[in-house]
Amino acid sequence: MSLTTEQKMASTHEVHLPRIVQLLDMSETSHQKFSSVDLDQSLFQPFPSEVIFQNYTPCELYEVPLILRNNDKIPRLVKVVLESSPYFRVVSPNDVCNKVAPGMPSTFRILFTPEENKDYFHEVTCITEREKFIVPIRAIGARGILDFPDQLNFSTCPVKYSTEKTLLVRNIGNREARYQITTQRPFSVEPSIGTLGVQETEQFTVEFRPEKTGSHSGDFLVHYDTGEDIHVSLYGAATDVNVRLDKNSLTVEKTFITLANQRLVVIHNRSDIIAHFQWKVFATQEEEEQKKHSLCHTLQAEEEGVLDQLLLECPMNPALREHLSIVTRTFQNRLAMVREDSMLFSNNIFTIEPLEGDVWPNSTTEISVIFRPQEAGVYQRTVYCDISGRETRLPLRIKGEAMAPKLSFNFDQLDVGKIFVGSVHSYEAILSNQGAIDALFDLMWPSTALGSCFNFQPSEGIVEPGSHQAIQITFSSTILGHFLEEFKFSVNGSPQPVTLVIRGCVIGPTFHFNVPSLSFGDVSFGFPRTLSCCLSNTSLVPMTFSLRVPGDGTGEPSVSSQSQASDISRPSWRKASCGHARLREFTITPSHGTIRSQGLMDIQVTLCPNTVKTYETALVVDVKGSGEDVLALPIAARYSLFALAGMERKPILQGNPALCSWGTCWCRLGGGVSI
Repeated sequence: MSLTTEQKMASTHEVHLPRIVQLLDMSETSHQKFSSVDLDQSLFQPFPSEVIFQNYTPCELYEVPLILRNNDKIPRLVKVVLESSPYFRVVSPNDVCNKVAPGMPSTFRILFTPEENKDYFHEVTCITEREKFIVPIRAIGARGILDFPDQLNFSTCPVKYSTEKTLLVRNIGNREARYQITTQRPFSVEPSIGTLGVQETEQFTVEFRPEKTGSHSGDFLVHYDTGEDIHVSLYGAATDVNVRLDKNSLTVEKTFITLANQRLVVIHNRSDIIAHFQWKVFATQEEEEQKKHSLCHTLQAEEEGVLDQLLLECPMNPALREHLSIVTRTFQNRLAMVREDSMLFSNNIFTIEPLEGDVWPNSTTEISVIFRPQEAGVYQRTVYCDISGRETRLPLRIKGEAMAPKLSFNFDQLDVGKIFVGSVHSYEAILSNQGAIDALFDLMWPSTALGSCFNFQPSEGIVEPGSHQAIQITFSSTILGHFLEEFKFSVNGSPQPVTLVIRGCVIGPTFHFNVPSLSFGDVSFGFPRTLSCCLSNTSLVPMTFSLRVPGDGTGEPSVSSQSQASDISRPSWRKASCGHARLREFTITPSHGTIRSQGLMDIQVTLCPNTVKTYETALVVDVKGSGEDVLALPIAARYSLFALAGMERKPILQGNPALCSWGTCWCRLGGGVSI
C-alpha cells in the first residue's frame, strides 16, 4: 500500500486469466477458424491482470503499460477499447492494425489523470478474433495504513495463563484509518475497533490464553472501512508449569455434629507467573458448560409455561398483558446469571476458604478446608482446583467422619423375670452422654400391644456432655406370656437410635388348695354332705376367682330328703321328676370372690345327690385375667345302695295319698347303718 504505481507494477509477478464477456465468430475476421487455445482461455494474456494506480497526486499524469501477449500458435489481431472517461484513456501502439506474431506482445498505455486523491474504478475491453475480455482498472486513493507486523510469535507460554504482547502501531497512510479487528481463541486483541488519524499511534494488546497444551496458530484480521483486509499471523505454544497441591487427598479428623474441624492444603507455585486459582465443582470446562446448558434449557421451558398460562388468562383479564414483558425480563436476567456463573464449589458440609485467589511466583498459599457436619455419617467429596499453568484441574479428595452424640444406657438388656399379671413394677435406666455435644433424645414408641404397657419418664430430653439422665420405667400388663420389647431412642443427628431391650414373662396369680381332693365317699339320695377346703393366693396381687363343677346341673338346687318329706308337691321336685333341667347337685360357698395377695379363703362344697351314679369330677377354678380351668381339685363320690329303698317307696306314697303322713322310723341294718 505504501508503494508508488511504478513500484507496485515492478513488484507484480503473477497473472490471472481475464474474465471473458463474449465469444465472437472467428470466420468473420479470420480465415484461421481453429486455435490451439482452449475456449475458456483468451487468445491474448493481459499483464498486469489488473491495472492499479496508487499513491498519486491530483492533476498529475500517470501511465501504466498494458501488455497483451499472443498465446496462440498463429498470428492474431487484438484491439483495446476504453469507454469515455475524463480520468482514463488508452494509447494504442502504432502497429495496432497488424497481427501479433505467436508469443509476441502488443503494448498499450493506460493514462490516468486524477482530480483528487480518491478511489477510481474503470475497465478496458480487449477484443480478439474469438472473444472479448475485460481488464479492470483501479485507482487506489488515500488510505489509512496501520503498520502491523506480518507475524507475531508468543513462543512457549504457560497454559491457562494470559500472555500479552503490546504493539505500538502507527497510521502511515495518508488518511485516517477506520478499522475492525477479529480473531479467534486462544488469541484476542484490544482494542478491536476504532479510528486512527494520519501519523497517529495507538497501543494494541494481543493476548494469548491457551486452554490446552500444545501448539496454537491463527491470525487476526484487520478490516478497513475501505474494504481492504490485513492478516497478521499468530503463533504460540502452551505447556504446563510447576504448580501443584501438596496433597491429593485430605482426611478431616472425626468431628461431632454441629461442631467444626479444619485442615489445610497448600498450593505450591514454583513458576514465574502469578497463578490464579478457583475451586470448582466439575472436573472439566465441558461439564460446566453442559450443566449451564441444562439449566438454561430448564429456565426457557419454565418461561414458556408461564407465558402460555398468562396468554390463556389474558382474554379474561387484559391487565395481565402488562406482566408479559416483566416475566420475559425476569427470565432473561436469570439466564444471564446462569451464563455468568463461575460455578465455584459450594457445599453445606465442606467449606473451602478462599474459593478464589492468586499465588505469587515461587511462593505458597494455604487453603482451609472446614468440615461442618449436621448428621452423623461418613462424607466424601472431590473438588477441583482450576489454576493457571495447569491444563487439567487438580483434584482434591476430601473425607470426613461425623459423630453423633455418644448416648448409651448402663445396660443393653433388662430381664425383668416373671411378673404377675396386673402388677406394677418400676425400674431405672441411666442414659450417659460420653460425647462433647448436647444429646437430644426422643423415644420412638413401639406399635406393639405390649409396648403400650410400658411408661418412660422422661421419654425425651437433653443430656449435656459428661452428664447422665435417669429414666424411670414402669410396667404393668394384663397380657400373659413371654415378651421381648425393643425400645428405640432417636438421637438428634444420629442415623442409628439408642436401643434398650426389655424381656420377661407375665404370669397369672399363683394359688393352691390345702387338700389334694374332695372325697365324699358314699352319699345317699337326698342327703347333702359338705366338705371344706382352703384356697390360698400365694401371689403378690389380688386374685378374682370363680368356682364351678363341670357337668353339674344347671337347674334348681337338688332337693334333700327332708325337703321332699315336708312338701312332696314342691315344684322343683315335680320338674325334676318330669325331665326338665337337671338339678344342681353341688353347692359351692362362696362360688366366687377376690382373695388378697398372700391371703386365704375357706371354701365349702356340698353334694346333695339326686342322680344314681358314681361321681368323678372336679372343682374348677376360673381366674379373671388368667383364663378358665386354671386349676382343678378332684371330686369323688358314690351313690349309696340305701338310696334304692327311698326310691322304692316313692311309688307307694304317690299311689296312696291317704297314707301320706310322715313319721320317723329307725331301722338298724347290717353294717351299723341306720335308716
